[in-house]
Amino acid sequence: MAGEMDKVEGELQEQEGKLTDDELREKQGQVQEKMGEGKDKWEETKDEVRDRT
Repeated sequence: MAGEMDKVEGELQEQEGKLTDDELREKQGQVQEKMGEGKDKWEETKDEVRDRT
């Protein structure tokens, strides 16, 4: 899906932040994961609308 790469990269950033005790990096990872989830939801919604027409 469209957001898979964002979710994976976000998870890696989050884990890196935890390992290095870098709270900002951890939060950046969480945000990127949420962006990936949003992209996936957007794609699902577009597909649903397309299927209804």
